[in-house]
Amino acid sequence: MDFQLTGKRALVTGSSSGLGEATAKLLAAEGAEVVIHGRDEARAAAVAKTIREAGGAATLAIGGLDTDAGADGVATAALSDGPVDILVNNVGVFDMSMDWTTTTPDHWADIYNVNVISSVRLIQRLVPTMRERRWGRVIQIGSVTGHLSSARQPHYNATNAARDNLAQSLARELRESGVTSNSVAPGGLLTDVNKEMLIGFGKANNMGETWEEIEPNVTRALAPNDVGRIARLDEVAAAVAYLASPVAGYITGVTLHIDGGWYAQ
Repeated sequence: MDFQLTGKRALVTGSSSGLGEATAKLLAAEGAEVVIHGRDEARAAAVAKTIREAGGAATLAIGGLDTDAGADGVATAALSDGPVDILVNNVGVFDMSMDWTTTTPDHWADIYNVNVISSVRLIQRLVPTMRERRWGRVIQIGSVTGHLSSARQPHYNATNAARDNLAQSLARELRESGVTSNSVAPGGLLTDVNKEMLIGFGKANNMGETWEEIEPNVTRALAPNDVGRIARLDEVAAAVAYLASPVAGYITGVTLHIDGGWYAQ
């Protein structure tokens, strides 16, 4: 399918690794000029280099989004080569070790600042020009935990619910403007770091010795879903690319769950 992204510019936050990197690479392969964002310039530059070597177009925007000054710098860099048509708010943090007994009010404030307010900062800086041009796409990356919460990571789960709500509220604000706002909520994601952790967990709990043996068992234990495996990065990136494209112009204010039919925690 042609996502019709040639000539569009996309800022993907947190795109120096993981899902952000996969999303930026796919958008670039579909013809968009992408702005690679991260705190580590060397890592972000390596992603941009890979995209250019594959025939795509990529620039850099380096800096944190946890302060207004940081967001100013990132927005300025992103806009230096032209307007941003697509904003993918992918930056987020989590800590699977945290629970109700270990999270403090400061933990709640810190994660809300990174996972929610950082998105608001870029929305306020980039969306007004989208509205003026009467075309744009804003996509929040959250998690299925915003809908199916658990006792662990209550502060993280709450930020994902907030991200979904933010996307819907923004859609109402942008009604009839040509700019859409949606959220993507993945389940488990098979990053290199997660795969290593899951293999260790599986071996420690007698779930097998190889990834092929361990994956279905660890999925049932930690992320039970109807497909029976962990999501691949390119599967979630494809959903983001679709929502970012002109062909998804009649979709706004929704949360798209890419979770294999996750049915329990």
